[in-house]
Amino acid sequence: MKLTMPFPPSVNGYWRSVKGRALISERGRKFRVNAIAAVYEQLRRRPQAITHDIEVHVILYPPTKAKRDLDNFQKALFDGLTHAGVWADDSQIKRLVVEWGVVTCHGKVEVTINEFHR
Repeated sequence: MKLTMPFPPSVNGYWRSVKGRALISERGRKFRVNAIAAVYEQLRRRPQAITHDIEVHVILYPPTKAKRDLDNFQKALFDGLTHAGVWADDSQIKRLVVEWGVVTCHGKVEVTINEFHR
C-alpha cells in the first residue's frame, strides 16, 4: 500500500503541556484530521486495518529548506495512520526506513507499507 500524506508536525510541535500533562497540540489535532481525510480520499473508504507485521518506508518531502531532524516526524504520522485505521497499532512496524526527499511546496510524505518478512 502506498499513501501520500500531508507533512506532519515535528514531535516538538505535536505535544503541548497543560498543568504538567502532555496533550496533543492544536497543530497535532489538525494534522490528524487531515491525515485521516487523506487516507479516506486515496482509498475511497476507511481501510480494513492491517493486522500482521509490516515494514514501512517513509519519504519526507519538507515544505522548506529549514534544518530538521529526520527522526522527529514519525510520531504524528504514525498516530494519524493508526487513527485512520490503516493498521491496528504502529507496534506492528518491524522494519522502518525513513529518508528525506526534495523540498516540495507545502510538503508531503510518501508512505509505503508492505508485509514484513524476516
